[in-house]
Amino acid sequence: MGTFDPFTIGHASVVRRALPLFDRLVIGVVGDNVHKPGMQPAEERLQAIRRLYQDVPAIEVKSYFGLAMDFARQQGAQFIVKGVRTVSDFEYEQWQADINRRVGGIETILLYTEPELASVSSTAVRELAHFGVDVSAFLPK
Repeated sequence: MGTFDPFTIGHASVVRRALPLFDRLVIGVVGDNVHKPGMQPAEERLQAIRRLYQDVPAIEVKSYFGLAMDFARQQGAQFIVKGVRTVSDFEYEQWQADINRRVGGIETILLYTEPELASVSSTAVRELAHFGVDVSAFLPK
């Protein structure tokens, strides 16, 4: 679950590595994140990710509004899968996982970033693109 603005090769790595663990993966795309006002419209982000996985029946891509744990429960999920790149990512996700478990009854599975993707983030890709840098190497084919 995330904003996926844009969906990067780092996100695709987490999806690829999580897929064998579950019968079904739902990629939850945040539709109302007020902390990122310049974000691409949710429908554009949804469609881009759906195109990537259109031939993978075990993957669904849906938007959600509100808390991730509520969306997970609505989908009948028992787990939220997240990727972590850094110690600060881990600390934030650990806090989120605790809240999701305590309040929502949802467990979190953390997948560590593959070392060669540790510097890939949506924020970095957006910034590079803003300055005219070709970011295609950071986006799934």
